[in-house]
Amino acid sequence: MFTNSQILFDRARQVIPGGVNSPVRAFKSVGGSPIFMKSAKGAYMYDADGNAYIDYINSWGPMILGHAYEPVLKAIQEYAAYSTSFGAPTELEIKMAELIISMVPNIDMVRMVNSGTEACMSALRVARGFTGRNKFIKFEGNYHGHADSFLVSAGSGVATLDIQSIPGVTQAVANDTLTAPYNNLPAVQQLIADHPDSIAAIIVEPVAGNMGCILPQAGFLEGLRALCDEHGILLILDEVMTGFRLARGGAQERLNIKADLVTFGKIIGGGMPVGAFAGRREIMEWVAPVGKVYQAGTLSGNPIAMIAGYTMLSTLDNNPGIYEELEQKATYLVDGLKKVFTEAGIVHQVNQLGSMMSVHFAEYPIIDFSAAAGANNELFKRFFHAMLERGVYLPPSAFESWFLCNALTQEDLDKTIAAAKESIAVIAG
Repeated sequence: MFTNSQILFDRARQVIPGGVNSPVRAFKSVGGSPIFMKSAKGAYMYDADGNAYIDYINSWGPMILGHAYEPVLKAIQEYAAYSTSFGAPTELEIKMAELIISMVPNIDMVRMVNSGTEACMSALRVARGFTGRNKFIKFEGNYHGHADSFLVSAGSGVATLDIQSIPGVTQAVANDTLTAPYNNLPAVQQLIADHPDSIAAIIVEPVAGNMGCILPQAGFLEGLRALCDEHGILLILDEVMTGFRLARGGAQERLNIKADLVTFGKIIGGGMPVGAFAGRREIMEWVAPVGKVYQAGTLSGNPIAMIAGYTMLSTLDNNPGIYEELEQKATYLVDGLKKVFTEAGIVHQVNQLGSMMSVHFAEYPIIDFSAAAGANNELFKRFFHAMLERGVYLPPSAFESWFLCNALTQEDLDKTIAAAKESIAVIAG
């Protein structure tokens, strides 16, 4: 069934560490060998052996309208004829920044970068420059990219591979990284009390997507905002996953929470390598060349990424009903999966907000990394492979959110629920 994928993986391991260019793709968490993809269209991906899969990762979020979305493809083709890179400013960068500012609350200026990792790294540097402080608070299981500071108690691939200590991350860097359990406001209060006037920022995934989809409990984000206001700390919302997915204005709009700095990722490039950080003018003007906080990149504002993102975001901006459609599809899928698990006597938790969701085989609510890690992740492994055999591609880790795209049809959702019923019957039988 996966002959060509196995051949490609064997080749890849000779020239690429682990045979993959990002760790979660290696299937270490679920076992087996990764599937190599050849093409994708709409809600489907097609592998090197010709197998088709209903896709629930969607390039980890950005393919919100489905793969190979025609207007984005046409825009890329048109602009590629002008040049794939200038290394000089273009009007398109201005239009893109203006569009983002018009859609997202509480931001005045945007700086384009090349990835979500770079966006979070840069936002933290700006927060340190603006406040004159060095320490920051992050949450266990939240993943903000692979910059050194963020790999302390990180989620995503770090959790998947069970790497507790990261070689190459110095103790001095780790000492400036303060960690608290997600959804635990008293722990944050204690960290602030223990490090008075030393904390530059609190960075948080407003809806965690790197330990499964975990929602903020009532009052958690509001409490962080209040603590930041009280102690002169900047609140950074990592919206690499939630930005333009949970709502037109991202988590800030959906959850009615105000950030000082916001980071964005792949969706603003329509899936192209891109990121951005944004915030209030008084903060963003600390960034060079206006200010002294240095950040640069030859490919920042790359014209192909900008036109792809501009086309994608314009579609979302002009069709706000897409978000309601996506949520209805996600709710239908969640309800169907819950019914399957319940009828089979499988204890479960299914978390969902908008078009993000995750399945956890546990008796208790999944509210933080410890809860996610304590679920029956062995059962998830078997569930993953059973679903894969039935043409449904889930995130290859229990520590990752699922992402739905609007290209999913009612038939696709019903096929997914039917596949789950068959899978559970096989693995539980």
